[in-house]
Amino acid sequence: MSAPRLSANRERCIGAGMCAMTAPDVFDQDPDDGLVLLLHTEPPAAHRAAARMAVGVCPSGAITFHDPESGGS
Repeated sequence: MSAPRLSANRERCIGAGMCAMTAPDVFDQDPDDGLVLLLHTEPPAAHRAAARMAVGVCPSGAITFHDPESGGS
């Protein structure tokens, strides 16, 4: 069974920082350009709910949560 995975599209990111505020253990912002930095492509179980929430609040849709058990994000 595969673990859920995150991906972040830095070209689509607008640097709003909602991901880093919502799930600071999973996301950060690049100090140079403010764009998303993915700290964990496979977030630990304790941080998955926050990671999912961050996907939902991202204004540019730059983050994707791939959950093999549910068949998508």
